[in-house]
Amino acid sequence: MKVSIVGGGGLVGSMAAYALQLGKVASHICIIDANRQVAEGVALDLLQGSSIVADQRITAGDMSEVATSDIVVITAGLRRKPEESRLDLINRNVDLFMGLLGEAKKAGLRDSSYLVVVSNPVDVLTYLAIKKSGLDWKRVIGLGTQLDTARFRSHIARRLQVPPTQVQALLLGEHGDTMVPIWSSATVAGLPLESWPGWNAQQASESFEETKTAGAKMISLKGGSGFAVGVSIREVVESIILDSRKILPVSTLQHGLYDLRDVCLSVATEVGCGGARKQFEIPISSREKIALQNSARVLKGIIEQVETRIARRPAPVATAPAPAAVSAASAAAPAVTPAPVEQKTIGHPPLVTRPHATRAAWNRGA
Repeated sequence: MKVSIVGGGGLVGSMAAYALQLGKVASHICIIDANRQVAEGVALDLLQGSSIVADQRITAGDMSEVATSDIVVITAGLRRKPEESRLDLINRNVDLFMGLLGEAKKAGLRDSSYLVVVSNPVDVLTYLAIKKSGLDWKRVIGLGTQLDTARFRSHIARRLQVPPTQVQALLLGEHGDTMVPIWSSATVAGLPLESWPGWNAQQASESFEETKTAGAKMISLKGGSGFAVGVSIREVVESIILDSRKILPVSTLQHGLYDLRDVCLSVATEVGCGGARKQFEIPISSREKIALQNSARVLKGIIEQVETRIARRPAPVATAPAPAAVSAASAAAPAVTPAPVEQKTIGHPPLVTRPHATRAAWNRGA
């Protein structure tokens, strides 16, 4: 399959491309960026190592490549300006994203393609992509809390000094201030985390706090997250390509699980051929469910503000930041009617819950 990365010249996009190269699954990786020179440089750098890694086609191109792409990954985004409010940043990124989406449609985005949204605010942009792209909602997947969950598990493992791959713990809801740690189902090697030797409420609080502030810390240390977000994107993309049907905490349109509807946020989702194949209502505590519903309310409030603003303005034109984003003219499209969704409620007694905090700042750190 051909995977095109819009914003592939930036840190997040280039790391996603590198991760996909090392995964050896995508047959063609195309780098698209407003700065064509940077896109060509990233593609050439990857190509020069291909004889050691895998037999893949690696190219640089423009938005016309979307027409022949099986999966389009959008990583382009704008960073927060000094003294800029969160809502102002959201509005600027919405304008950029809608412009890119309009150009992708103009280029010939196919009904059979998949759209993987990485740009922030990812849940809001995923919702808008479903409404405006013309794709079936199952084929539009936001990265959601996939990266947050990977960080969360790794921080827990480090504190307990256990292998990271043996920690299973989820963050659901918004990728942002209101994301919810699901302590009630967290395990180590299949055993309840809450009863693991040495685990306590302080470690739980510290692990979640470290996860919440990870993006800001990456910015202060090295300018943004790269490696972790790259492999997080790869897991979603390769699950589609290989029809792995992995259960991932990605952002998708909700149709009633946990009493959530008409909003995009992260729940346990089976990802494979066709995109978001199933959504699961895993058992969570009453406190966690309330927090998840609050997360949905917050997102709906933001979406309402954004849609009201879009309705009052002419179609936006994306402004290209250098070098990470791609500019494009916006084009409007009718909203799509959601296809039937398979949802499953899994029942077993929940474990004792741990307290959690709210996130201090919204930022993927890319």
